Amino acid sequence: MTTVKDFNSYGEELERILMLKTSPIAVKMLEKEEDIPAEAIRPKRDRGYHLAQCQAFALTRRRGETIAMLKEDNWCWASLIGYGLVKPFDEKTISPLIYIVENMEAAKKVAKIFPRLEYGKYIGILSAPLKSASFEPDLVLVYSNTAQLRSLLMAVKFKEGYLVNSQFDPIDSCVYSVVPVMLNGQYRITLPDPGEYERAMAGEDEIILSVPADKMAEMMSGLKRFDDMKMSYKYFTMDLRPDFPRPDFYKELFKMWGLDVEE
Repeated sequence: MTTVKDFNSYGEELERILMLKTSPIAVKMLEKEEDIPAEAIRPKRDRGYHLAQCQAFALTRRRGETIAMLKEDNWCWASLIGYGLVKPFDEKTISPLIYIVENMEAAKKVAKIFPRLEYGKYIGILSAPLKSASFEPDLVLVYSNTAQLRSLLMAVKFKEGYLVNSQFDPIDSCVYSVVPVMLNGQYRITLPDPGEYERAMAGEDEIILSVPADKMAEMMSGLKRFDDMKMSYKYFTMDLRPDFPRPDFYKELFKMWGLDVEE
């Protein structure tokens, strides 16, 4: 069984092996107030302001803050709907403007597939740096560049040949990075949305990998294996070189196909 200390170690190793700019985030959906750790900041109660969920994630990964976002703390609609903190839209309240589409038909289509947790099941969401979280997360969010993501996907694929499938919506990254993973327990890739870029400092080169908590050990095993083989992110270098040195299995394949093999 993976312990809190194990997850903390994973956070440290992810930052070291991938040379991440910000900390991976431990995320937990809260069912009751007793689940909120003492060190958690509650923005409205403790600081007198509201945040969008992407801003809470930014404070966690950039400043190391543990933040509990309940209904009253939110300043953006998407997470309130997606996390089941308020009732979903119905025929009277839905509009094209909400989903940034041209007409009502398109809005209805998006609303139908918009991922949502059960209304009333959770009171909020908790985030903390993975390396220092005092709780076992439901999932982990890793903000990386695409080259770092490539190394993570190599690690995911290593043991069982698993390929990550995702659908991409250009908005509502706070929902798409969390809710589908809670519902189906699978990895997911999400693009930071315009609000996360404008209000939460997500970089143009950043992308999000969501990892279910019960898959962290498997992914970390693959990541450490590639790091030992000097095939992780920090070991890849650019070199546009003709007739570059190749692994032996390349040579065997080319010999089998009757193609040139270097001496």
